[in-house]
Amino acid sequence: MLKEFKEFALKGNFFDMAVGIVIGASFSTIVKSLVDDIIMPIVGFFSGGIDFKEKFINLSDGEFETLAAAKEAGAAAVTYGNFISAIITFVIVAFVLFLIVKGMNKAMAAMKEEEEAAPTEPSDEIKLLTEIRDSLSKK
Repeated sequence: MLKEFKEFALKGNFFDMAVGIVIGASFSTIVKSLVDDIIMPIVGFFSGGIDFKEKFINLSDGEFETLAAAKEAGAAAVTYGNFISAIITFVIVAFVLFLIVKGMNKAMAAMKEEEEAAPTEPSDEIKLLTEIRDSLSKK
């Protein structure tokens, strides 16, 4: 079992996947900051100063001015502003991944076309056999 794990861990795909996960996590952090620190304040500005992080539906009996006050009191609340922010983050990440995959597919198709377009030279054995055939046909 240890041998199988060692083979799995040392495969190139495993390291590629690990690098992809680390880069993906970093990218997700950047996009979250973009949404929280740049996009949502702009949306709030154009929507009359609404702070979406403070938008919530109170499910308990008390009245709370802010989300922080509701959380401090232990009140049940649906924080739909955070959900809107998460949806925007998802859309941005999904769109960027779409562009990356589309670019990779285009690059792979171009590489495949180049391989198909390039004439393949016969191997040395084929050349030798052709010479033998040609010399025999001359006799």
